[in-house]
Amino acid sequence: MIIKRPVSTEKSIRIIETENKLVFMVDLKATKTQIKAELEKLFDAKVLRVNTTITPGAEKRATVQFGPETPAIDIASKLGLM
Repeated sequence: MIIKRPVSTEKSIRIIETENKLVFMVDLKATKTQIKAELEKLFDAKVLRVNTTITPGAEKRATVQFGPETPAIDIASKLGLM
């Protein structure tokens, strides 16, 4: 499984509301293309962009921007973040 869990920090909640983005912890070996494909399949949503960073704790974090037709807040509600 590529997607491990959603991240619910103050900053991630703020970007859900302002930038239509969600943050997920993902597998360290996952590529941006794999992350995009998995999220589009899981949530039936259009993904515009995926940015990844590796945290100091050696975990990979993906910030995912969804298309305007798919509000990130709706997906966050389904996941129980909001």
